[in-house]
Amino acid sequence: MNIVLIGYRGTGKSAVGKILADQLNMKLVNMDAEIEKLMGLSIPKIVEKYGWYRFRDAESEVAEKVSELDNVVVDTGGGVIERPENIDSLKKNGIIFWLHASVDVIMSRIESTTERPALTPGKTFTEEISEVLQKRTPKYQKSALHKIETDQKTPLQVAEKIVKIWNNS
Repeated sequence: MNIVLIGYRGTGKSAVGKILADQLNMKLVNMDAEIEKLMGLSIPKIVEKYGWYRFRDAESEVAEKVSELDNVVVDTGGGVIERPENIDSLKKNGIIFWLHASVDVIMSRIESTTERPALTPGKTFTEEISEVLQKRTPKYQKSALHKIETDQKTPLQVAEKIVKIWNNS
């Protein structure tokens, strides 16, 4: 069985995933890194060269491959929930945890990063986050078995909460 972390960028998936993998002696699989390996390009270059649709195709391919693994922590990209088949794949052998944070906290955590291209060109950073979260929140809610608030918690505190739930499941 796998631990699958979903949520918008900046909610702590990568940091929490590393801690979980260490604490539970599990392998960490970063889906974005796997997509980059598959495509041979960085995510911004994939989107620039092929567009978001092709990126989402690669993401679906990686989600299916990840579903065949066991005893791993899966750090997904924020948009993995955009295609229901991705969640179906990840649920085959995983418990999905939604890491949730407020727009203000997300902004403060990711405003200096440039690793991902804009999702909605022409919008301010705050407008983009708010708009995308409004659209994705019902999908995150529907996909996850557990919702974990990360605003006022360190990655270690979030990981400890997930470990507690994991050990009781």
